[in-house]
Amino acid sequence: MDRTLEIKNLHVSVVDKESVNTKEILKGVDLTVKTGEVHAIMGPNGTGKSTLAGTIMGHYKYAVTEGEILLDGEDVTSMTVDERSRKGIFLAMQYPNEISGVTNSDFIKTAMQARLPEGEHIKLFKFIKEMESAVKDLKMNEDLPHRYLNEGFSGGERKRNEILQMKLLKPNFAILDEIDSGLDVDALKIVGENVDKMRGDNFGAIVITHYQRLLDYIKPDYVHIMMDGRIVMTGGQELIEKIDANGYDWIKEELGIVTPINTTPRVSLGSCAINTKNKEGNK
Repeated sequence: MDRTLEIKNLHVSVVDKESVNTKEILKGVDLTVKTGEVHAIMGPNGTGKSTLAGTIMGHYKYAVTEGEILLDGEDVTSMTVDERSRKGIFLAMQYPNEISGVTNSDFIKTAMQARLPEGEHIKLFKFIKEMESAVKDLKMNEDLPHRYLNEGFSGGERKRNEILQMKLLKPNFAILDEIDSGLDVDALKIVGENVDKMRGDNFGAIVITHYQRLLDYIKPDYVHIMMDGRIVMTGGQELIEKIDANGYDWIKEELGIVTPINTTPRVSLGSCAINTKNKEGNK
């Protein structure tokens, strides 16, 4: 059965730690993704792409002030990160963290177990075979299951490890936040092809990237351009090629957009997005 992730009129603010002021980052994002579809989101730095990714997953620093994130019609904005994950949403982070003392195999097995109905358990032999197969597909070192999560990993190894987790967890919707950064040419091809092979009736993806090269391997059905906290243009492959050749200035000129400089500090994934719609009387 097809599933739908729908973002409606999403407004999101973040608190600046230094000034204790709130700054609106997303200013009315509308986007609908169905399983079987791949959507690419492109745009200049500081326009809200990573904020959108973090908010969908439940980033605790991002306050949803207006709008909805609907998964099959159910609003998930009040759900915790783990609840959204169990519902079938996955985020491949731009800057994956390392966890000392927790092996890759234990981390992934625990995450897989958390998705099973109460009383069901992972079959160990099946898990080992699936993990070995995924490690081979991604051309990672065979000792990877026994290494601590991302500890001592290069940037490229961390990105491949995110895709390894995605392959084993088999989410319905994956948000891939600049998974191409830090990858060499060979690793980019491996990651791109592994993501593209997951495309199907039970899998849809939002791919956030600056570069056409990743989209040579993950062919998107739709390409969206984000500027100043909004999706301002949608197209297909022709839009990627035009941006690769001419940059984004022509879009700004055509639509009369002035993109402000982003001074918001980066923040890391936390426990839950804050829904302040009702508190601020927006709904």
